[in-house]
Amino acid sequence: MPNLQAHLRVPGPTPLPDAVRAAGAWQMVNHRGPEFAALMGRVLPALQRAFRTSNDLVLVGASGTGGLEAAVVNHLSPGDPVLAVTIGAFGDRFAKIARQYGADVTTLPVDWGRAAEPGAVAEAIVRMRAEGRSPVAVLMTHNETSTGVTNPIAVLAAAVRSAAPDALVVVDAISGLGAVPFDTDGWGLDVVVTGSQKSWMVPPGLTMLAVSPRAWAAQERATMPRFYFDLRAHRDAATKGSTPWTPPVSVCFQLDVALGLMEAEGYDSIFARHAACGAATRAGLAALGFRLLADPEHASNTVTAAYVPEGLDWKSFNAELRRRGLALAGGQGRLTGIVFRVGHLGYVTLDDILAALDILEEALADAGRPVDRGSSLAAAARAGSEAARGRVPDATDPVVPSPLDAGRTRA
Repeated sequence: MPNLQAHLRVPGPTPLPDAVRAAGAWQMVNHRGPEFAALMGRVLPALQRAFRTSNDLVLVGASGTGGLEAAVVNHLSPGDPVLAVTIGAFGDRFAKIARQYGADVTTLPVDWGRAAEPGAVAEAIVRMRAEGRSPVAVLMTHNETSTGVTNPIAVLAAAVRSAAPDALVVVDAISGLGAVPFDTDGWGLDVVVTGSQKSWMVPPGLTMLAVSPRAWAAQERATMPRFYFDLRAHRDAATKGSTPWTPPVSVCFQLDVALGLMEAEGYDSIFARHAACGAATRAGLAALGFRLLADPEHASNTVTAAYVPEGLDWKSFNAELRRRGLALAGGQGRLTGIVFRVGHLGYVTLDDILAALDILEEALADAGRPVDRGSSLAAAARAGSEAARGRVPDATDPVVPSPLDAGRTRA
């Protein structure tokens, strides 16, 4: 089919490197055979390195939401007190899943566009304990895709540990892990969930979870129903190089290839590339007059949300962008029609961001909005170079290239 989205800039699914696309066309293998066992022997240790953990890693054939459901049903019982720290639509979803299975959920809502504060988390736990409802688990979102905010998980987890040492720290890291610094063991996290279609440069179909010894112990006590999502079955099968149920074999091939590409690039370089793309996106949008939603101190390097200007009809403007080959995402939940979102995660370089901004500039000008042509690209290039270097650049600094640009093609 023709590619009508040559510039796919949504927060997932993300574009795929050519080698990852090719791996999806490989012939099937027996998922109970030695070839698949060898693949698992490569993928699981590579994921441990990416998660920065010695905890068990499990692969489950599901979306990221399936991973969140698995995190809930494997570690909780109906009636368990739970604190859900929510900074947007996906934090609300995590809380909803726990509530749907009968957990006694207390929600700590944070203004959309802001990150959670450790003091507020600790205070919420103290209030729950005073009510005789000390939380069994605290649910948090690492990177809130609906608002473009990255939570300071390290300090939030420390606040949880201080206020409720026995509570499990369960983190939705679906849209940030693999693109920005993350330290599962260093931050004392018990369950971490991510999804293949985000930073990992792989199609949808896999959710990956890291599970700590404390969390495995909690599973022995938990009584929420589970069958397909029983993580013990996945752990036991992984020791034999398999999965308990039929996995999405092609997506597993692609994850294997993508992890190889990521390790070849190096995670420090990946983090710098995403920092450059995030800074460039924010600077470029601001130069075009868009007001950004996220608190600058916690702005995400994987997705940026900006307000739709007054007098600009998002539906028709978005249709025009799509006609020009640029796919952006609209707002979610209470932000529907109020903001739009630009994804810059996974297989993305500074050149991709500049191309998207060029289309935005052109479409805005054609819509009769005041635009200084080229201004957003200049601002984005400078901000991207500054972020990639971690310093204020000289005016003559060149734009930093990415290793992903070599031999790059678009279909």
